[in-house]
Amino acid sequence: MAKNFGDNEQRKHDQTAHEMRADAEKEIKRNPHPDFGKVQASRPDFRIKDWDWTKTKDPNWKFGQGANDGGECLKKKHVEIDPYEEGRSAAFNYKLLISAIVPRPIGFLSTRSKDGSSTNLATFSYTQMVNHDPPIFIVGFAGGFANAKDTLRNLVDTGECTINMISEHFIEAANSTSINAPFGVSEWALSGLHPAPCTDVKCSRVQESIFSVEGKLVETREWESRQIPGKKTGVMAVIEGVRFWAREDAINEDKNGIDPNIYRPMSRLGGITYGRTIEGFEIPRPDFKETQEKGLLDGLVKSKTEGQ
Repeated sequence: MAKNFGDNEQRKHDQTAHEMRADAEKEIKRNPHPDFGKVQASRPDFRIKDWDWTKTKDPNWKFGQGANDGGECLKKKHVEIDPYEEGRSAAFNYKLLISAIVPRPIGFLSTRSKDGSSTNLATFSYTQMVNHDPPIFIVGFAGGFANAKDTLRNLVDTGECTINMISEHFIEAANSTSINAPFGVSEWALSGLHPAPCTDVKCSRVQESIFSVEGKLVETREWESRQIPGKKTGVMAVIEGVRFWAREDAINEDKNGIDPNIYRPMSRLGGITYGRTIEGFEIPRPDFKETQEKGLLDGLVKSKTEGQ
């Protein structure tokens, strides 16, 4: 695990990494609108809407039926993409993947420096839960250790963080922490969000967050570019959740479920697009024996063949 990041004073005066990330953002061109304010003004107001349960698209779907669109999707052709084809920029792969691997949960990470003199608050959409016993989360950071963001530096130096999930009621504040502010500027102050104390880690959780995780670093893995050998392009951090915080009006009595109508979690889509979760439907997981006994699998139970 790389830990030689240099001290805070050196980071304060060396803006190279900060400038490199700003240049990379310009290359990606994440915002497709020259005048976003004008585009936003032309759109309808945010709709206040309670959580809705609906049926599935085809409540009468049967085993063996395939897609629920009557085969329309089978009439469409696919385009093959080689991520390493000559002349293809790595930024193209980034833009494609953040628009295709969706919706993605947003890890809103809070960290503090080892000496306690500095804190950091930032969003990361390369975030996922991958195990429950122990509770394990992964977070991906763009750039290698040599170009580490303050969140990664703090996480590796202290071994601690909080992962805060984002809801509708503070999405603008959370997004504001992605601003490319220079080292030493507080994201807490810029966003107006409030730090709350934790039990097992020294960094703060976000009080506005309905669900937060106190995390301890398990390990890191640095990734190297396939296009430019030797260039470090990212770091994956494996984090164990050691304590959870859930808002009391959202958690059930058994402390094992959160009300989606109160939670109203946000997700990341492609570009600068966020997604709301305000509707859902339920589909029971089928039991093979019970389904077979009902005759719903007649003529469909066959041995696996190549390609299936």
